[in-house]
Amino acid sequence: MYKETQKMKEITLVYLDRSGGLEKFVQDCRKYNDSKQSYAVYRFVISVNPSDVAELDATLGNYVLHKPMKAAGIFQSVCFVAIKTLSLIEQLQTEAQISILLKPTHLPPLPSYVLSLSAFPFNYTSKRFYTSEGIAIAMGTVTKYTQGARFLCTGETCPYSEGFNYIRVHVPGATESATVRNDFACSLCSSPLQEDMKFRVLGGRNCVVLFLDKQIVEMIDAKVLHALKGYSDHKAHFRIQAFTVFLRDELANRMTIGNHYKIIGIPACVQNGPQATACIEASSVQLCKTNGPSFIGENFKYLLSLTSGSCWRFTALLANIFASQVVPPGTYNTLKLAILLSLVQTTCEIENADYLDLLVVTSDSLIADRLLNYSLCLLPRGIRHPASSDIFPSVSKDKHGTGSASIQACSALLAQGGICYIGDLSSYKKDKLELLQSVLESRTTTLFIPGKKYGEEADQQVTISVQTNFWSYVDVASSPKKHIARDSFLIGQMDLSLIPPNLLDGFGLLIYNEFPSCQLSFPVLNHVLQNAINPEAMLYRVSEQFRTQDYEEFILFAKNLHVQLSSEAENLIQGYYLASRRVRRDSAHGSKLSASALKVLISLSKAHTKLSLRKKVLEEDALIAILLFESSLTLKHGKSALCIEPNAVFPFDLSDEDSLQQRDIYLLQCHHQLLQFIGAYGPGTYISTNEE
Repeated sequence: MYKETQKMKEITLVYLDRSGGLEKFVQDCRKYNDSKQSYAVYRFVISVNPSDVAELDATLGNYVLHKPMKAAGIFQSVCFVAIKTLSLIEQLQTEAQISILLKPTHLPPLPSYVLSLSAFPFNYTSKRFYTSEGIAIAMGTVTKYTQGARFLCTGETCPYSEGFNYIRVHVPGATESATVRNDFACSLCSSPLQEDMKFRVLGGRNCVVLFLDKQIVEMIDAKVLHALKGYSDHKAHFRIQAFTVFLRDELANRMTIGNHYKIIGIPACVQNGPQATACIEASSVQLCKTNGPSFIGENFKYLLSLTSGSCWRFTALLANIFASQVVPPGTYNTLKLAILLSLVQTTCEIENADYLDLLVVTSDSLIADRLLNYSLCLLPRGIRHPASSDIFPSVSKDKHGTGSASIQACSALLAQGGICYIGDLSSYKKDKLELLQSVLESRTTTLFIPGKKYGEEADQQVTISVQTNFWSYVDVASSPKKHIARDSFLIGQMDLSLIPPNLLDGFGLLIYNEFPSCQLSFPVLNHVLQNAINPEAMLYRVSEQFRTQDYEEFILFAKNLHVQLSSEAENLIQGYYLASRRVRRDSAHGSKLSASALKVLISLSKAHTKLSLRKKVLEEDALIAILLFESSLTLKHGKSALCIEPNAVFPFDLSDEDSLQQRDIYLLQCHHQLLQFIGAYGPGTYISTNEE
């Protein structure tokens, strides 16, 4: 056994030398030595590649993977000898003062190294490395913990009554009380050991007792997203359980609530009174990024080639046949196009993110709700907000007994980089609507954490980024007031007084459903009845050609396209924006266009470009964006001098190639009409600094 240990120590030194770890170790030692202070614990983080170690020595590789505590002891011994031999740290006295933290770069891609709380038994006693994935659903504030402590023998004549012979260092899964206790005895004279408190300094590293950062995070398997969708054909049944992750030292604040992470760590079971909690002591944290498919289905490619002569036909046909499992092809085309545009305009990038929120005004909430629910499933992060929970994060007391604050995730954060569907907007109270309006304007939410309540000296304010598109609808038929177009309103305007005007402006796009409930078209009525009789039946041939899975792949491909705004499209958008500001203005309130109008127009244009599978925004994309936005303004404020059709993007049914040709001619006329509008009401140039 001694020879085997010595061999592993030699291999450890060889590995550190070859991997560059020895050079980093020497640099860390110099930092300690230059400080000229006496430390109780000298902490070193060593990155270990298990594959490289196993190639040098299988036994040492096995120790790193399955007995990391013993492997750390071998590295500790090698590092101590290196320090003494090379005189790297003059203040170091004993080997016990060295704390080695091994961080494997990866684990073997085998099932036995994947930790699953749904699998039985949960082997938390193995004390070896596992990998696990999940979404951060709760996150505590950063607190301090005792990383190491110095103990002295109480026997006056004992040689261990001074020096650094007894050092307690935190090990994975250990609680504060396990690291620092009062029942230790001297191995030399059996006298009780007493903790040396003389140099205890909170948060300092130049002290006998080290206090470093600790953060508790609750994670859950990403499969939970399937359960939070409004509609899904996912028929598998599975058990989901949250688990606790401890982030210590340099890993604190490495996670963002709502994101998907892959961690490597050692599982443990922490006892908190009568309850036991399964947890993982993380040694590495890696953000999981889902790469979209690098291709689209053959049917989409064929459809794209057939419509290559026009910049408008491909997206028109996409909307026409979309969601044929829920509504008949050719119905609700404007709403379906808006949904597709919002779906492709989702991203996890904070910088330069374009959002496209959608508010549907409908007299038939059942059809609208089914359509929105179905569309959620086309994204990995599509969340149907349950009325019993919070849309935005909240603060509660940590359940692990620390007494600190814990930020709980919510529907908006779980929908990170996707869609959060919040249902009927009129069902929410005033305070919730005000909070929603604030988030739509700033894309952040701020939590106030009172220090006195959660054991902190000072109050805290935590600002969290909200990176999701919001969908909602307003049912004008169910309101006691008849929210329909009336003579007392301007032409095309609807009574939307149920919703605060600023909140309406917060939603980028307002869409009116084409079919009121009392006038259901025959195709819709027939579809509903046949679907009720046989829910599994494919009612249309197009449903077989363009399946839900095909649309999932298409949207994931399109949303990852990086598009650029052409100067022609930019001029058209800015010209329309400035002309509309002049036309839609009154003496009392100024311009009726919201401050975010220009961003919404650009976002719509980019979304149409992505949906068209192009990388440059053309004037044709800007025209569709302007028509949709002008329709939205008409619902809120009535018609303007631009005077577009009620269904501006789909003025008639798309039944054959002639109807597509007719639509192209109509859109060219709209483009000409738009240029006349800009020439009449816009400034001399398309953009004016004074006007802006």
